[in-house]
Amino acid sequence: MLRPGCHTERKAPSVRLLHRWSRAVLRFDEENLVSCAGLAPVMALAERAGMSELVTEKVEITNAPIASTGANPSGKVAAIVAGMVAGADCIDDLDVIRHGGMKRLFGGVYAPSTLGSFLRSFTHGHGLQLASVLRAMLIGLAQRTPVLSGADQMTFVDIDSLLRRVYGHQKRGARFGPAKVGGYQLLLRGLSPLVVTISTRLAAPVIAAIRLRGGNAGSSRGAASLLAQALVTAKAAGARGMILVRADSAYYAGTVVSAARRAGALFSITVVANTAIRAAIAAIAEDAWAPVHYPGAVEDPDTGALISDAEVAETVYTAFAGTRHEYTARLVVRRVKDKNNDDALFPVWRYHAFLTNTTLSTVESDLTHRQHAIIETTFADLIDGPLTHMPSGRFSANSAWILCAAITHNLLRCGRRAGRWYPRSSPRGHPAATHRHHPRPPGSTPTQTRPASTAPLALVPSLACPVAQHDRIQPTGDRNHLTKPPQGPTREHT
Repeated sequence: MLRPGCHTERKAPSVRLLHRWSRAVLRFDEENLVSCAGLAPVMALAERAGMSELVTEKVEITNAPIASTGANPSGKVAAIVAGMVAGADCIDDLDVIRHGGMKRLFGGVYAPSTLGSFLRSFTHGHGLQLASVLRAMLIGLAQRTPVLSGADQMTFVDIDSLLRRVYGHQKRGARFGPAKVGGYQLLLRGLSPLVVTISTRLAAPVIAAIRLRGGNAGSSRGAASLLAQALVTAKAAGARGMILVRADSAYYAGTVVSAARRAGALFSITVVANTAIRAAIAAIAEDAWAPVHYPGAVEDPDTGALISDAEVAETVYTAFAGTRHEYTARLVVRRVKDKNNDDALFPVWRYHAFLTNTTLSTVESDLTHRQHAIIETTFADLIDGPLTHMPSGRFSANSAWILCAAITHNLLRCGRRAGRWYPRSSPRGHPAATHRHHPRPPGSTPTQTRPASTAPLALVPSLACPVAQHDRIQPTGDRNHLTKPPQGPTREHT
């Protein structure tokens, strides 16, 4: 706005945040509330599955730079898992288990700095110890929950890898590896976890084995040994029926096929297109192709025949000829009309072939093999959770981090299967409080606290509740304590 006789425009005053507010830190400090009430049943399930006992038995850190860093590994692993369940995706986020009334609900709570030092004290051998805890935990969970229901009939073991991008040049193991972004193949700096999952026709995937590798590692590097471990775990977890190993073409290797056969498992692995494969496909008779259900498939209203842009057929093929892994099996081929050549005089087909030794029909083998993509749901859960970041500059610390993430994933999967309870939290955020603790004992004051616990993270005795068969939380006592206001002296919060 210009005043009479004034030829310059006045600037509007700027609104600035006071300096004392720029230094403020938001914190959930209500002592009677917790930000993640669903954490209680998940950690109760972890204790019933023997997580603390397994870590105490298998993990021993004696060569840490500071002796106290490796002390009480069971409590620290439990604290890391609890933080991940509550939505932590980096070491600093593990502070969520110290907010509000968490210390009154759980014993053995550690600061993020302590947990970070604990992770950095890991070596390759300690990572192997923690990996054995992951396998034993899955077996214990399968015995207590229906997380692998249907494993006595048919079990699917899927193996695949992903690249987690990192940006620090000092992060150990970070190398440039292939990744697909927006449909384009790129080389990105990162770390490459190799994952093996177990699922059934009735149960979603759980992680049986996971191993961190450098970003430039080939997809099949270490796949045979990790697959062998996962197959042993699957059998111990109740896979008494047929076991089918599924993988894409990156794992078309004689060592992988031989590892599956030695364990008594069947396999279904996409083959790499080469001259021999193309010759085998060209030899398939035209009348051997059968249509399959595919997007856009319809039935002929007159004959009832399936009209589809996809067809399948099979032939016999000897893989890895001339090597000690030579094996003759079924080569199932799916061909799909190329949409880029719709105007061609004759159909132009794209071929996708996989090698399998199952006894399923051709169509059923194709449908079952394509369901290997279910492992991507596990990757999505990990990427949207603990694997949002690789939090440490040390390779062994990141390896321990992804093993804790796998334990967390399996616990949450069991929670969904067992009782449909799990904390609704998001990474780096803490939802509104949903649970109120027992009222303070009469005569207590707000400054009185429970004695520090040296036990692993677990429900304190007054709040622990039994977990029945299949780990469904059963109500005990009077439920009114969840809604009654605290008794005795209280403190005003401002």
